[in-house]
Amino acid sequence: MVVVRLPGLLATQAGGRGRFEVEAQTVAEALRALPIADLIFDEAGELRPLVNVYVDGVDARSRGGLGATVDRDAEIRVVAAIAGGSGRV
Repeated sequence: MVVVRLPGLLATQAGGRGRFEVEAQTVAEALRALPIADLIFDEAGELRPLVNVYVDGVDARSRGGLGATVDRDAEIRVVAAIAGGSGRV
């Protein structure tokens, strides 16, 4: 099983669960198996701009992106970046 860990805000949206075990062969399959997949992916099926994904501590982009294969014992972490501010420097 692949373990997927979610940050606090996404875990809240997933019914308070921050850890899921899913059957998946790729990063995309693992993320699409989550009950909050619509919060991770946009309407075109791409990762939302402020969502970062790490597989065993390595940025998924450097491992081949969403199509990268994952080992059965892999750990995927979803990290939602925070943006915003006052607009002043």
